[in-house]
Amino acid sequence: MAEIEYFYSAHSAFAYLGSKRFMVIARAAKRRIDHKPIDLDRVVEATGPGWSGDRTPSRRAYFFGRDKQHWGEFRSVPIMDHRPTHHDNDMALANGMIIAGVERGAPVDALSHAMLEAHWRDDADLADGDTLASLGTKVGLEPMPLLDAALTPHIQAIHEANTEEAIRRSVFGSPTYFVGGDMFYGQDRLELVERALAKPFAGDWPPVG
Repeated sequence: MAEIEYFYSAHSAFAYLGSKRFMVIARAAKRRIDHKPIDLDRVVEATGPGWSGDRTPSRRAYFFGRDKQHWGEFRSVPIMDHRPTHHDNDMALANGMIIAGVERGAPVDALSHAMLEAHWRDDADLADGDTLASLGTKVGLEPMPLLDAALTPHIQAIHEANTEEAIRRSVFGSPTYFVGGDMFYGQDRLELVERALAKPFAGDWPPVG
């Protein structure tokens, strides 16, 4: 089955807003999602538009406030109107748990969505092992083998490789999707992803010459 490459972090607001719709699109197109969790801070520092703290208060209020409200209502996705309490915690454990699931051939679509939803709907701490274990059990996975592997050198090397690949391929932030090498940044491009799965767009990415 052909893949849709999916670069994101387990605590990304806009990955959450698009998660349910993205998975519906992938299933309808009979495509497998290739989960590639990344260290989002490093990616944004290297290739992104700059830290949110560097923007004017009105820009932050729009992009991280009103825009989230718009998309939450449009996609019928419940989302808190404030920043999650634990948003600045290290995502290595949560991202590593997803990667460990991928490595073991586990169905991680539901786990990924559950993490995003718990963080942005329920204010969950994704750096807490008990919280992650509960989410894994909730979606029908055996969580402890995944959690035990999440911070091992092998899994964290994949996390690092995903991050370096994202930087090399000019990923600007989370979520970013690739269909046949064509890049779509942001969940607001999901309708373009859907079209690309049915009929690729003309032109090349990255640009030639």
